Parts: sequence; structure tokens; C-alpha cells
Amino acid sequence: MVSLTPLQHRVDPNADLESVEAALRAAAKTEDDFLTEVASHLIPAGGKRLRPAFVIAAALCLDPKGDQSERLTDEMVRGGVAVELVHLGSLYHDDVMDEAETRRGIEAVNHRWGNLTAILAGDFLLAKASELAASLGTEVAELLAATIGHLCEGQVRELQLIYDINRNEEQYLQAISGKTAELYATSCRIGGIVGGADRAVVDQLTEFGHAYGMAFQVVDDILDLIATDEELGKPSGNDLKEGVYTLPVIRMIASGDPIAELLGQQLDEEVRDQARAAVIEGPEIATSIATAQMYVDKALSALVALPDTPAVRGMRDAATNLLSALER
Repeated sequence: MVSLTPLQHRVDPNADLESVEAALRAAAKTEDDFLTEVASHLIPAGGKRLRPAFVIAAALCLDPKGDQSERLTDEMVRGGVAVELVHLGSLYHDDVMDEAETRRGIEAVNHRWGNLTAILAGDFLLAKASELAASLGTEVAELLAATIGHLCEGQVRELQLIYDINRNEEQYLQAISGKTAELYATSCRIGGIVGGADRAVVDQLTEFGHAYGMAFQVVDDILDLIATDEELGKPSGNDLKEGVYTLPVIRMIASGDPIAELLGQQLDEEVRDQARAAVIEGPEIATSIATAQMYVDKALSALVALPDTPAVRGMRDAATNLLSALER
């Protein structure tokens, strides 16, 4: 299986992420045992930890010895934990909005403890992320605050178009830029900042992260249609059922496919599976994969001017391997 982590050329990428994991667990702890339990619920359930991995890789992008394990610093770990906490907090809120029952193969926080607790725990995680960002300086604090704002804007854009069969590609791309790509861009930018890179390099890393994030979300949306529940760790086809029309579905509607007449309302599982099969059997999956590849190519272009260090090779390979998840 190909590796998706940008740390793949480090001596021991697992050790890097274990440092992040320990700090992540510590950040979710509070004097209130119940809040600690809720805030920590998803941490042991796994996750690729791609965002903190990109913080570390970006921080080491100019280091010709960046494959050596002792190069990891406390600032890199704190930056990685900050972006992962934002991601976790957003998942808590996403699951409330989606009325999700599972996340990463375990019971979702909202399903186990209720919406109010899930919202407050998500807010707590965002607050802890902001606290860590502030410890890295004003620039990082302002950057993460702006990113959280963009994430909310992206989600609101998506919510405004639930069950809207007139949602177009531009609206879709704006939404995923805010809700997904911005956090990857910020991860890479924070890495560049704490790694001491000059402004031109920081901007190149940011461009890479944004393009990678766009490709990542398009791939994720395709997987929601073609993968199994077991592969996703949550019900497949849920976006279609809940009226979140992603790129393949938008293109199917635009093609005039008669199955589009079933959309515009909440679907039961039988109709959802019928619509899902229509998308899978049509050309829209292939054209959406081509769009994801376009963003991968854009991400790779952003790295061209950077030296061929272990970290840059890892970022490049992570982007190149992104579409491997779609292989069937």
C-alpha cells in the first residue's frame, strides 16, 4: 500500500506522530473528567494525522538532513497539535450537523452524549487549538483564527445549498476551499513559519497545501460514493442522502441524467443506492478524478522551486499517491 504521509522519508515517521499523539492527548485533558472523556473520544480511534504531518514536513523542507529523527522540535509538535485540534473540533460539529451515528468506526460524540455536549466539546478543542497557536506567536495565532473563520464560511456555504440541485461547480469549489483546503494550507504555512523559512518559501508551501487540500476533498467526496462503509468508517453515500451534492453528482445533474429528478429531497436508502449507482456507472467519477489530478499537479508545481530534501520528497510523494485511494 502506498504511503500518504509526507513524513515517509523520515527515519521513523511513527515516532514523529507518537510525539504529536502524546501532546494531542495532553491538550484534550482538563480538570473536568467528563469533558476530558468527551474531548478525547476520537483521538484513540485513529486518523491519519496528515495535517500535523504536513506541519512537520513543511518545517523541515529546507533541511538536507530532515530525514533524521532528532530534527523534530517542540514548536513543530505544538503547531501540528493545533491544526489537528481544529480538525477534530470541526468533526464534532460536522457530526452534529449530519446527525451522524458513527465516526472512524466508533460511536459519534453527538450520538453518544447528545448535540449540546458535542458542540461544547468541539468548541473546547478549537479553544485549545487557539491557545497552542498563541504560544507560537502572533502570526500563527492570527493565521489559525482566520482559518477557523474560513472553515465556518465553507460549511455555511455548503449548508445554504443542501438539497439544491442547482448547486454548481464554482459553489462547490468555494465550499471545499474553506472547509478543507484552508486547513491544509495553514498546516503547511505554520510549518514554514516555525521552521524559519523565508516568506517566498512559506508562500510556496501554502500554495502546495491549498492545492493538496482541494485534491484531498475531491477524492474524499468520490470515496463517499464508491467506497464501502467499512472502508470509510462511516456510512457510504451519506452526502447524497443528506443533500450535499458533491462534484460527481453536480456533473451528473448538469448532464441531464433522469436520475436527477429523484434529488432535491432527503432520500431513503433504496433511492440513495439507485442514485449512487447511476453516478458510479456514468462518466462523472472519471471526470472528477481528472479534476483531483489537476489539483495534485498544481500542488506539485508549487514545490518545483524548493530543494530536493527528504521533506520535500515526502510532500511530493504524498500528493502523487493521493489518488491511490480510488483504485479498485
